[in-house]
Amino acid sequence: MKVTFDDDLRDAIQFHGHLCPGLALGYRVAKAALRELDAERPHDEELVAIVENDSCAADAIQFITGCTFGKGNLIFRDYGKHVYTFFNRRTGKGIRISEDFRGFENDARYPELKKRQEAGEDVTAELQRFKQEKASAILKADDREFLKFEAAAAPPSEARIRASVRCAECGERFMESRGRVKRGRIVCIPCFEKD
Repeated sequence: MKVTFDDDLRDAIQFHGHLCPGLALGYRVAKAALRELDAERPHDEELVAIVENDSCAADAIQFITGCTFGKGNLIFRDYGKHVYTFFNRRTGKGIRISEDFRGFENDARYPELKKRQEAGEDVTAELQRFKQEKASAILKADDREFLKFEAAAAPPSEARIRASVRCAECGERFMESRGRVKRGRIVCIPCFEKD
């Protein structure tokens, strides 16, 4: 089966910079979440996405769902897992989607290519072909072949706008809740960590 690139996928590739397995996974997860939650790309915080990694998949999720750090409806949890949770605040429904593509862990080509690359061999073309093959497999697969769907609990609280304060050392403004006390003065995290 040939992979077709709809406008959303083409635009997500443009946003991210290239097609790779991570982007393909994020694209499929985002599309599945919107479909399963009967949701649309939000104007504000109607949809919330929680990503448990900072891989290429997060770019596709951000682009396709419209959930962003700036709106406060894209939440990052640094667990290193391909797990993505979405909530539709309008309906109260939530879904947790995890990657379960069994074909990846049994493919010895990638570790071998990385080993050859680390030894100084130019395997750029082979790595590119490998990544394209994996991205294509993800784009062609049925959702239920590689994604696990579970109901999710209640959504996180809506984003809060917090007051800003000026750092007593560098003079830059920062979010009050991120302040630290250093030698009796309120400072930003970078100034707190100096010395």
